[in-house]
Amino acid sequence: MDRLVRAITADGAVKAVAVTTKDLTERVRNIHKTLPVATAALGRALAAASMMGNALKEESASLTLQIKGGGPLGAVLAVSDHLGNVRGYVQNPQVDLPLREDGKLNVGAAVGADGTLTVIRDLGMKEPYIGSVGLLGGEIAEDLAAYFVESEQIPTACALGVLVDRDQSVRAAGGYIIQLLPGAEEDVIARVEGGVLAAGAVTALLDRDPDPEAMLRTVLSGFEVELLETSPIEYKCYCSRDRVERALISMGVHELEDLLAERGGCELGCQFCDHIYRYTAEELQELIHRLKAQKEEEA
Repeated sequence: MDRLVRAITADGAVKAVAVTTKDLTERVRNIHKTLPVATAALGRALAAASMMGNALKEESASLTLQIKGGGPLGAVLAVSDHLGNVRGYVQNPQVDLPLREDGKLNVGAAVGADGTLTVIRDLGMKEPYIGSVGLLGGEIAEDLAAYFVESEQIPTACALGVLVDRDQSVRAAGGYIIQLLPGAEEDVIARVEGGVLAAGAVTALLDRDPDPEAMLRTVLSGFEVELLETSPIEYKCYCSRDRVERALISMGVHELEDLLAERGGCELGCQFCDHIYRYTAEELQELIHRLKAQKEEEA
């Protein structure tokens, strides 16, 4: 089962969060039929969104992570609820690129570096908080660390990884975000950097032991770590027929009538889970009648 853990160091200098996301990344691979480089890019974005969304806490809150780098994958989008459950998609899931010289998936080239990483925090108020930074390399983790430094002035270490097996299934996935709290001394920074370097790649850590707590304790080996929270996370889509119906109604009478005349019905697919919602001519006609009746009442 995928899990998220949140922790703080005993000296109060560092806070950290880590996730293991193998199951949800495998699920999104099956939903969107992603090829390995797309699986890796989307998996990294989902892990990041989960950790950031879980920090919001307000029950109706959501966090959207949008990456547009100009690469062949197109837009990469991940959305998290306040618990860290996520959903997402990549615009071109069938992109396939040669491996890098070191034998790893070339996520940076697939995402591209000519664009932006945007974070949208919706706390249920009138306007969401939106922060955006230029991409550094499209590998996502370093871009996210730059976002925290530039947009929120928080020194951050971020690592994300997806290990794809020979049969293209997800063998390991997850990541961590480590942040310095106000007042952290210079030696704290050195110890965090040393721990990150010594721990090595996220995928290797999670392949050996898929426990996010163990990963955090390895990376923060120079500190006494106190666990604050452990919670299950999953791939969770909130689409429903009611939501689709509201979207159709928002089109208005004339557009619905045009749709009815041109197609006699319609099929709408959810971009997150690929579920298809079908509306017959009779159902579209009923929506049009309801809209017209509503307008007459308001008049």
